[in-house]
Amino acid sequence: MLSAALEHVVKGIVDHPDAVTIRSASSPRGEVLEVRVHPDDRGRVIGRGGRTAKALRTLITALADGQRVRVDVADD
Repeated sequence: MLSAALEHVVKGIVDHPDAVTIRSASSPRGEVLEVRVHPDDRGRVIGRGGRTAKALRTLITALADGQRVRVDVADD
């Protein structure tokens, strides 16, 4: 559910929504959601000073209901 919610929000932010992919992985510290977007949209997802990325992390943490989840924006 978390990856679907994150994908929905990110697709609303970017100019190339068909290029958005969310990869989920498990780590000893909890779940990791890796966001991959078109290179032109990376700045939109990160935001000025990281504000958008921080807001995405806050949203997913609230939806996680106590689970440990980390959101990373991949840089290819």
